Amino acid sequence: MPLRFHNSLTRRTEDFVPADPQRVTMYLCGPTVYNYVHIGNARGPVVFDVLTRLLRRHYPRLVFARNITDVDDKINAAAQEQGVPITTITDKYAAIYRQDMGRLGVAPPDVEPHATGHIDEIIAMIGQLIAGGHAYAAEGHVLFSVASYADYGKLSRRPVDEMIAGARIDVAPYKRDPGDFVLWKPSTPQQPGWASPWGVGRPGWHIECSAMAAAHLGETIDIHAGGNDLMFPHHENEIAQSTCAHGGRIFARYWLHNGMLDFGGAKMSKSLGNVCVLHELLDKYPPEALRYALLSAHYRQPLDWSDALVEQSIRTLDRLYGTLRGLVDIDVGTGTVTPEIEAALCDDLNTPEALAVIARLAGEARAAATDDARRSAKAALLGAAGLLGILQQDPEAWFKQAAGGPALDEAEIQRLVDRRVAEKKARNFAEADRIREQLLAMGVVIEDTAQGPRWKAANR
Repeated sequence: MPLRFHNSLTRRTEDFVPADPQRVTMYLCGPTVYNYVHIGNARGPVVFDVLTRLLRRHYPRLVFARNITDVDDKINAAAQEQGVPITTITDKYAAIYRQDMGRLGVAPPDVEPHATGHIDEIIAMIGQLIAGGHAYAAEGHVLFSVASYADYGKLSRRPVDEMIAGARIDVAPYKRDPGDFVLWKPSTPQQPGWASPWGVGRPGWHIECSAMAAAHLGETIDIHAGGNDLMFPHHENEIAQSTCAHGGRIFARYWLHNGMLDFGGAKMSKSLGNVCVLHELLDKYPPEALRYALLSAHYRQPLDWSDALVEQSIRTLDRLYGTLRGLVDIDVGTGTVTPEIEAALCDDLNTPEALAVIARLAGEARAAATDDARRSAKAALLGAAGLLGILQQDPEAWFKQAAGGPALDEAEIQRLVDRRVAEKKARNFAEADRIREQLLAMGVVIEDTAQGPRWKAANR
């Protein structure tokens, strides 16, 4: 079944044909680690985690890189404010980012390059651009000459003047053209800096990704992914500097961009003050519910974020895990990927359709009457869910997971459940009811079934 993706560069949905099926390459712009990320920053990693799962089914030798930007003016400002080295800031928030991604079920990348670990490659690439007439040094800076690249603006498809005005680019006196962007800038003694042919300084943001992608994936990569807010100037600039540094070679053959999260009708952003910090949401809600919510809309479309969306995702997962709990006696291993779920995801990563397929498979599993039918249905359900990275935990663990608040004391809960069973057998119904109320006050609901009592967190 062919994979088809919407290529932002051509504005067409195209068959994905890698340059080398034995080594497929993909790069995703990662975080600038100076603070906690917001839930909008998690959409790309979650969506493109599904993409990597799909790609690995077709091309097991995928090499996936997601970078860490660990030198940046925001990082410098945070370090100066706290009076610590930048590594104190970057190490802390990079570790938190990895932990948060793991809680969302996002697999680690194959390669996680750090900008500060590629200063030599960055300086070398800048030297190539100067030698080719695409960059120039001025007052301790090195700038890319936009006029030297005829295809500048091809990705975002807007006139250069309009792009510059929209981005509010600083028009510095040392620039030959207002649209020229910084590849290298001088550092003061209070700022991090590295020796270079142009003086002690640090790289610009855009050149970092170009150098890291080339170092680990090659001069031409198959897929470059990221949020559509990065299309200009970041990705536009990556294309310009990479193409020019590598003798006109194509930088990325397919560009995939995810849409933004909206919050109350406005794009979620730190500048608007309407952000929902991911780290806090992961403590407030089951992480799998956040992942489900992020996949509930097509990745290229905006997603309206709200507490109601997360609550609905929790209820949906309750039904799905309830289905699996009813099939706990059936062992199918990792599951089976059916053509139906494959078709949905191969069609430009259509996760809403994939989730609809999962709902239908769950319905078939609940209706299955024979062991063979139940086994087939459970295998299909687990296989489909595995591609989306959901339904990966034991159903009982899901239902016993409290959303927010202190962790439940499972040993004490089980002791009370067993005591309630004993009181009911002794026909001490008043005491059994009192224990039920005690458990409810602890945030636990008892369900009496034909197989005996089972409990779950009240918010499950």
